[in-house]
Amino acid sequence: MALLIVTDDCSDCDACIEPCPNDAIAVSNELYVIDRLRCTECVGHFDDPQCLEVCPSECIIADPDFVETATELRVKYESLHG
Repeated sequence: MALLIVTDDCSDCDACIEPCPNDAIAVSNELYVIDRLRCTECVGHFDDPQCLEVCPSECIIADPDFVETATELRVKYESLHG
């Protein structure tokens, strides 16, 4: 698994912000960003990343430069939600 990033194809619709259970998505300098320290790809909450499920532009993709295992994502989830 790789953490997620938002590409330039983003339509700025805000659809991804609300369903994120970790509050990992925000707008910074007019760009949508996913906080690597908070994104668990919805591990611990859902079977699939909710941002991918709701994105009409399909602009959220895996970041090949930042890969985490399911175990690492689970540990992050537990540290966020104890």
